Amino acid sequence: MQKYELLKSWCIMGIMARTNKSELAKTATTNETFGKRLARIRKEKGHTQVELAQKVGIIQVLVSDYERDKLRPHHNMIVRFAQALEISADELLGITSPKGNGNKPSLKILRRMKKIESLPSTKQKFLLKTIDTFLKGSEK
Repeated sequence: MQKYELLKSWCIMGIMARTNKSELAKTATTNETFGKRLARIRKEKGHTQVELAQKVGIIQVLVSDYERDKLRPHHNMIVRFAQALEISADELLGITSPKGNGNKPSLKILRRMKKIESLPSTKQKFLLKTIDTFLKGSEK
């Protein structure tokens, strides 16, 4: 039995040695690597690499390395990224699809709304009319 286990581990190591790192990082359900998924979710949430790094407690260069699949995340790092992005670790790993947050505006939109609210009321009205005109034009 020990010979079988040893042979099995050698075969697995041989497969891993010949397999591209990014191929190993892909999930069974998508062709998206961990790094690409991390970058996509970070952007959807409206964070920069610097902001995410600060939330996680690392430097921006490491976020970049994770997003380019140069580094493989340790399980603690996956949890920290998931918490910073306010998603589940399963979602970050591509195991489950995003929860129904369709009604929750992105951080990027919320930031812009705060800036709009700080404008004088005349400028707010003008800006909102412009946005309404644009939205009506895009419905066609």
